[in-house]
Amino acid sequence: MIVNWNRKNLLRACLDSLGRQTGVEFETIVVDNGSVDGSADLAEREFGAVVIRNRENRGFCAANNQGIAAARGEFVALLNNDAEAEPGWLAALIEACSLAPDVGMAASKVLVWEDPSRIDKAAHLIFPDGQNRGRGSGAKDIGQFDREEEALWPDGCAAMYRKRMLDEIGGFDEDFFAYGDDAELGLRARIAGWRCIYTPRAVVRHHRGSTMGKGSAERLLLIERNRVLLAMKLFPWSLLCLNPLFFAVRLIAGMAIAGRNAGDTVHFPGLAGKLAMAGALLRGDWCALRMAPQTLRKRGEMGKLRRLSPREVRRLIWSYRLPLREVA
Repeated sequence: MIVNWNRKNLLRACLDSLGRQTGVEFETIVVDNGSVDGSADLAEREFGAVVIRNRENRGFCAANNQGIAAARGEFVALLNNDAEAEPGWLAALIEACSLAPDVGMAASKVLVWEDPSRIDKAAHLIFPDGQNRGRGSGAKDIGQFDREEEALWPDGCAAMYRKRMLDEIGGFDEDFFAYGDDAELGLRARIAGWRCIYTPRAVVRHHRGSTMGKGSAERLLLIERNRVLLAMKLFPWSLLCLNPLFFAVRLIAGMAIAGRNAGDTVHFPGLAGKLAMAGALLRGDWCALRMAPQTLRKRGEMGKLRRLSPREVRRLIWSYRLPLREVA
């Protein structure tokens, strides 16, 4: 299943890669968020995909939920329109999901499209303030992620979910719109007792930051807002109360990195860029606070799904924590 918003040429390459899959039967669903470049017609006429057409951009979460509802298989695989899957990708994910009945998610080995010798993400890690990032992001691929193993959750760029799990816990939280949505779904699934398996045989190449651009203040706003919403909805109270402390530690480390003109701050150059970053973070926090009542209501509804105790959730987050030097 592919969520698409314009990017016709990227979508063509993505669909071409699905046409090279072997060893598995599947249907291709494209949910188009009001594209104006003819990409929806391309998917339907040239590739025979089932196309769900939205009149406007409904975001990653709502569009994925539309596709999930339309899917008829036992498993649902997600692939970004800016990603290309190697042959055998789908088969490897299905094999990983089939290892045990409590495996509800499978994660891919995602490489940087422009430099496939580097890791984009190999499943996910999380910092204790809710900020999450792909495991190994930016590292040279020297085989350090070539072992099949349990992981925290998959990146929504290239993931597989068991349909029964999604029917039980629900799909993506549409309040998130985009960014951090896969983390919320993944942690919610873990709290509900489902596991995730990372398989290095499921390989994808991904154009990093092509949707909104790494220098987008709007992207940064969504990431910050959704970080807070994730913690507010799913973190144990003992960890949520420490959230401001962990956030402050991460900000200080980020400022130190920025002083060396390194890290993500390079995408916001100069004083004007740093002020734009600060403004986006503040607006993200304000948006999260405005959404707090409905998020806390959802937190209360988690009781019927919960299989892990607060202590077990805290231990899970700590076991898969993102090192400070990487998150900075």
